[in-house]
Amino acid sequence: MTVRVRLAAVADLPVGRGVLVQAEGHRIALFRIDDSVYAIGDRCSHAEASLAEGELWDHSVECPRHGSEFDVRTGLPGTLPATRPVAVYDLEIVDGEVFTTVEPVIEEEQ
Repeated sequence: MTVRVRLAAVADLPVGRGVLVQAEGHRIALFRIDDSVYAIGDRCSHAEASLAEGELWDHSVECPRHGSEFDVRTGLPGTLPATRPVAVYDLEIVDGEVFTTVEPVIEEEQ
C-alpha cells in the first residue's frame, strides 16, 4: 500500500532556494520556483554533497562541491562531473501542504 507523506507547507519554502526534508528514510531536496515545487534526491550522484545547499538558477541546481548541475524537474545532470541522474519525487499540493508517496518516479542510477 502506498502511503502519502507530508513534507512541508508551501509557505515555508523560500522561493529560489532549496530546503532539505527527510521522510521515511529518504533525504529529499525541495525547491520552490514561482508557483511550483519540485523534489529530487538530496545527494549529488557524483560527490554525495547536499543539493538543497546548492545554488538554484532557473530549473537547475548546482552541486556545492564540484559544480555539477541537475534539472530539478527531471533529475538529469546538465554538466560534468556528474553523469548519473538523481531521484525525482512526484508531489501533490493539498491546501498549501506538500505531499509525496516517497517512492521516486525516476530512480537514481547506481
